Amino acid sequence: MKPKLAFVGAGKMVTAIVEGLLRNEIFSPEQMVCTSAPDGTAEKLSEATGIGVAESLKSLLASGPERVLLGCKPYQLAELDTDTLDACKGSLVLSIMAGKTLASLQEKFSKARNVVRSMPNIPGQIGAGVTGYLFASPPTPEDEADVKRILSALGCAMKVEEERHIDGITAISGSGPAYVFEFACALEAAAESLGFDKERARTLATETVLGAARLMARSELNPETLRNNVTSPNGTTQAALESFAAEDYRGMIKRAAQAAYDRSIELSHA
Repeated sequence: MKPKLAFVGAGKMVTAIVEGLLRNEIFSPEQMVCTSAPDGTAEKLSEATGIGVAESLKSLLASGPERVLLGCKPYQLAELDTDTLDACKGSLVLSIMAGKTLASLQEKFSKARNVVRSMPNIPGQIGAGVTGYLFASPPTPEDEADVKRILSALGCAMKVEEERHIDGITAISGSGPAYVFEFACALEAAAESLGFDKERARTLATETVLGAARLMARSELNPETLRNNVTSPNGTTQAALESFAAEDYRGMIKRAAQAAYDRSIELSHA
């Protein structure tokens, strides 16, 4: 039977997508199949979810899947010959690989009915991520809905209109969790400097970041207003924010995101 959805790769992000699709009853295990490098990850995913396993990438593509999701390392595709890749004729090819442009994907999968480049982020592993995506060609309504529901298994799916916005999403949401983790590290260290032991310092940092994010997500107020609501004139929060301003905190974040954006473009054209 021709697979509805074939996965090239079986790592953490692919696992998150498979689990989300099963949880939301979008595809059944019998409709999905995966393959991976000979490291046992495909077999492990199959055992955990019930989806099929192809013995090789060549045999996976030869099955003529309706949709192919690329969640592997680029070198795994580089070794395939044209005839093998042409087996994807008529397939919808969706890539979550970092650093692969639409042009390079179209060149590789020239017989695909459409190609999609996307950029998920780490929170997608728990269904709380955000994924930007872009079609190479105007999609049919069916393909548009397909891609959105597949990527929504990771959380929020956001369509963009220009490829540079994929690099922008890489800089903001792709790398962004690391910025938040770094802030949490700094908050934890600050708590320790104020006399808390490491366990309590970590709890304070984690719960503060988590609670603020939940409030921001559930509130109709923008972050600026929420910040102002916490800040009393001449109070403790104002003193902290004035320290941030003196160090150009927002400028630092902006420069960091620009550095990530520039590097994303470099990698895409390497």
